[in-house]
Parts: sequence; C-alpha cells; structure tokens
Amino acid sequence: MADSVRIGVLGDFDPKSPTLPAIDKSLQHAAAKVGTTVEPTWLATPSLLEPNIEKTLEKFDGIWAAPGSPYKSFDGMLKGIEFARRRDWPFLGTCGGFQYALIECARNVLGIKDADSAENNSGSKNIVIYPVTCAVAKRAKDAPKLSGEIPEIRLRPGSYLRSFYTQDVVAEEFFCNFEVNPEYEWAAMEAGFPVSARGSKGEIRAIESPTHRFYIATLYQPQLSSKAKKPHPLVMAFVQAAADWGRKKLDDSVLE
Repeated sequence: MADSVRIGVLGDFDPKSPTLPAIDKSLQHAAAKVGTTVEPTWLATPSLLEPNIEKTLEKFDGIWAAPGSPYKSFDGMLKGIEFARRRDWPFLGTCGGFQYALIECARNVLGIKDADSAENNSGSKNIVIYPVTCAVAKRAKDAPKLSGEIPEIRLRPGSYLRSFYTQDVVAEEFFCNFEVNPEYEWAAMEAGFPVSARGSKGEIRAIESPTHRFYIATLYQPQLSSKAKKPHPLVMAFVQAAADWGRKKLDDSVLE
C-alpha cells in the first residue's frame, strides 16, 4: 500500500458549498477503512488549461471530477477529465463531474464537437445534459430539482459498481438540476462507457468503463452519505484503485 494516496480533485472549491467539503471528508473515511492515508488537492478548473498540466496531473494517483457546474472553466474541466480517460488514471466523477465526463466522451471519443449541457446556454444542437424532468416532490426549499436521498437506484448485474455495493438496489444522495438527455444514451455505450446504474424510471445514474483501470461517474454524490464509521463503498473502491496505481507507478519507476 502506498504511504499516502494523492488525489487530484478537479473543481472550483467553495467552503460554503453544501456538497464540496464532503469530498475531502469521504476520502478520509475511505482511506482509514482501506488502511492508508490520503492527500486531496483541489485543482481549480482554470488551472487545468496550463501548458504543463499533464505533468501536474501525473503526480496524482487518482482524479476526482467534483460537482459545481457551471465551472469557472468549461474547457479546463474537460481537459482534466480527458487526461484521466486517455492516460487511464483512476477516475471518479460525481454530479457535475459525471455530466462533464459524458460531454468529454461525446466530444473527444465520438467527435460530437458541440456536445454540451443545457446549463451553459451555448445554443448547441447536441445537448447531452438537460434539465431534470421529474422533480422530487418533497425536497428542501430552494433545493435543486433532484435532491435528497433517492431510493431505487438499480445497479447493473455484472458491473463494477454492483460489485462494490454487493447489492442490486441502493439509495443515494443527489443535489442537481441537470441529468442525461435520454436521446444521447447511445453515446455512452458507443464511446465504451455502458450504463451501470439507473433510476426507478430508467434514467441514467452512472456509467463505467470495462476497459480502464478504474473509471466510474455517477450523477449522485456518494460523498454526501459517507460516514466515518461507514465509508461509502464507491469511494473506498476508488481510493483502493488509486493506492494500487500509486504503488505500481512507484514500482515501475524503480525498474526504469
């Protein structure tokens, strides 16, 4: 096990955010359970456009694309996610990170150059991410349309996601106003990222890659339900994958 697992968190940190501070806490919960320590470092989205950003990202053992869209830099967020996909770095995307993972795949794998989110009001003809259609009835005042704990998230049998939870149906915390446009569901599969979780009405709630070291993105936010005594299984799996990758990188550098 690596002495300390280094996680690069792509996103514009705001200590007042109702969701972002939970990322660091959930990583600490998971690391303690896995038996390692973790060092999260937030990377503001504009910084992801710097010329030597790949050298910076290579220093991390895992990449987490955080919520918080619209980001300060749309292109920066896509650049960070592209690095994780193209270079096969352990990757977890949640909420906005999930949405932008799909946009990145549509643009850079499938060549849909104007793939976008309706949130950005770009006028694109290819809106991969659009407003939530079925708002949660009993949600907190001024909360996003899809927020709070949502039951009946169904995990695909045989998926990595299902293996982490060891159960078929779970409840998860959401905090978002946008979701996948079902007209673009084909794009995830075509790009090599099959759907691994769906909502009660078949809505896409997670994707994963069967060919990457670890690549999972969820519309829900696992960090919100993580507890010190009960770390989230997905975050634990991510930390473990990052620890394994960190150790392999170290071994490879010794052999060179």
